[in-house]
Amino acid sequence: MTLSRRAFCATSTAALATLAGAVSAQIPGRDRRDRLTDYVNPFIGTEGTGHCFPGPSMPFGMVQPGPDNADSGWDYTSGYQYSAPNILGFSQTHISGAGLPEMGDILLQPTCRLDGEVFASRYDKTTETAAPGYYAVQLVDNGVRVELTATTRVAYHRYTFARAGRIEVLVDLQHRLQFVSGQPVLSCTFESSSDSLFGQVKSRNWAERDVAFIVRFNHPISDIRYLVPRPNDAAPRLALSFDLGAGSVLEARAAVSTVDVDGAKRNLAADEPVSFDAARGLCNLAWEDILQRITIDSDKDKTSIFYTALYHACLHPSVISDVDGRYRGPTGKIGIAPKGGYFSTFSLWDIFRAAHPLFTLLVPERIEPFIASMLAHHAEMGYLPIWTVWGQETNCMIGNPALPIIADAMAKGFTGFDPAQALAAMVETSTRDHIHSDWSLYDRYGYYPYDKVDNEAVSRTLEACIGDDAVARVARSLDQHEIAARFSARSKAYKQLFDPQSRLMRGKDSQGQWRTPFDPLKATSPLNNPGDYTEANAWQYSLTPAMHDPHGLIELYDGPRGMGEMLDTFFSLTSSQANEKFLGQEAIIGQYAHGNEPGHHAAWLYALTDRPWRGQQITRQICTSFYNSTPSGIIGNDDCGQMSAWYVLATLGLYPLEPAAGTYVIGAPQTSQASIRVPGAAQFDIVSRPPRQKDSYAVGASVNSGDRVHKAISHLDLLNSRTLSIVTGVIPPSGLARDDMFGKSQSVI
Repeated sequence: MTLSRRAFCATSTAALATLAGAVSAQIPGRDRRDRLTDYVNPFIGTEGTGHCFPGPSMPFGMVQPGPDNADSGWDYTSGYQYSAPNILGFSQTHISGAGLPEMGDILLQPTCRLDGEVFASRYDKTTETAAPGYYAVQLVDNGVRVELTATTRVAYHRYTFARAGRIEVLVDLQHRLQFVSGQPVLSCTFESSSDSLFGQVKSRNWAERDVAFIVRFNHPISDIRYLVPRPNDAAPRLALSFDLGAGSVLEARAAVSTVDVDGAKRNLAADEPVSFDAARGLCNLAWEDILQRITIDSDKDKTSIFYTALYHACLHPSVISDVDGRYRGPTGKIGIAPKGGYFSTFSLWDIFRAAHPLFTLLVPERIEPFIASMLAHHAEMGYLPIWTVWGQETNCMIGNPALPIIADAMAKGFTGFDPAQALAAMVETSTRDHIHSDWSLYDRYGYYPYDKVDNEAVSRTLEACIGDDAVARVARSLDQHEIAARFSARSKAYKQLFDPQSRLMRGKDSQGQWRTPFDPLKATSPLNNPGDYTEANAWQYSLTPAMHDPHGLIELYDGPRGMGEMLDTFFSLTSSQANEKFLGQEAIIGQYAHGNEPGHHAAWLYALTDRPWRGQQITRQICTSFYNSTPSGIIGNDDCGQMSAWYVLATLGLYPLEPAAGTYVIGAPQTSQASIRVPGAAQFDIVSRPPRQKDSYAVGASVNSGDRVHKAISHLDLLNSRTLSIVTGVIPPSGLARDDMFGKSQSVI
């Protein structure tokens, strides 16, 4: 449904309930009172290593106000841990599920305690609540109830104090979420007016960022007190006093900009008519619109896990362009956003695997702005983005994962950008040297020799192959056959590192000699244990070529049976490094580590072997063992929604084994029926026949109860279908090959 912002602002609380009912009435089979947002639990993934945050945010929004329990350390990359006893305050920007801390801009903390230096407070856990578009908690020591909501570019705060009269609010301009304790602030300027504080802070942590801001209150500021500077502070911490008279409620709104204070002020002014309650209702309705695009048939607990996963998957990427379209790009240049906005928080090494393919299904209106943002980044930097935050390139992780994302979008028919420009950007990214991509070295040897790069030689080679395959696919689609042939040939470089003795991908030096000694179970990570692999070991990275050349990999293992045997060993071989979270070793099944991304496709590779049911068993085990509805319900960093997107797709029984190919492998759904209803796009059902049982697995599939499909289905065929029927059956005896499991027609793999 469509509702103008001004009309929404005029609605009463009762009218908001009516509007929410109208939205839920659009969902087939749902009671009008049964909103899908009611199933979302933002606390899932906030305890342990999930690193999610519980504060409100619009889908793909610019601001994410929420509580910060600490400002440094790996446990607090989002600022929050569910079991932490104190709250420092409430900052306006966060990243969900990242492996390094960043953001945490402009921290506010209200209190009834006057003239002190300590603003951190214990909080009453029984009062803490979170839902899409809303967070609230009672601060015990500070005597105040805090409520938060958000529009796309404005954070809303409402404070209800235990008493009337004079109160204070801390505005901490020094606060940032940082990787190590130290000095993140490079410079800070600010001014005040009768009811506002505004300025600009430049900081350096994971990236160097400019954050312009304005905080406006609904009462005049009566006094500003400077707290005593701490060692190394470079920005002030200000205690703002307010006299509420006989009242006890104070509201604040905060807006930010990558460009300047004027941009922040315009962002704030754009939502000036929107009250706190209206903003809360708008945010909840925006999430209802996203969530209602998929309905599933499942019990309450699994439904909560599913819709929370879908919620987490759509928090990022984040728009960072102002309402006037301006944004600060990776070189500091001020640009004008393409239609739909300019986006950042691109955790591409993670999300190219499952989250982006999920976006193409459920939020197709976002794909072209995402791609346009990547191409704008290339225009400034000379290469496509790798991992951006607040518009700045962190150069974190390896490979060039924007390449398969663009190839996937083009394979699925997205045309809202210049394909020739996209191919040119892809080719330059794959030929012009930049960090982690030394193409002159790579082309000289045909792989990255471990004695010529500092670390991650095997992983860098294998992920370069993924990118090369993506370039070849796009070139082929544009009839650029010479480019296609060149990059297709280079995408086979992984075969140079296949060791026939260990039958694994192994480091090789510039003389062509294998790395010796070689421990295939030893996980390495550039920050914690440098070696040939990225947050993984040889077993885990040896399956990487399946993401672009599954049949080539299967040939190395002597065919489908040999590949099945390799996977059986992979999922059963134990290691002493299991559960080493800093090496990406969490949520372990044999050598499979679901808590990190390199192996997320592994169980789905079984679909191309002689034992596809085994992969479906493991997928079910992953869903039931590594996801739950508690705060510790995500094991491993959610990584801007990748872990959550995996769960959503697994529930549907679909997975993009080859992320650049525009296809989905078919598995056993974790629900008996799912309905996908995307306005102006996907309109189909996925049905298990007979209804799914606990130990059933997919033995075949058909489209519209007619043509049978073979192991996988293309995105375009899926969109053109009304029903994808997945026939389920009983698991066959161990080792029994089932050549008749899927039809032989319409194969896309």
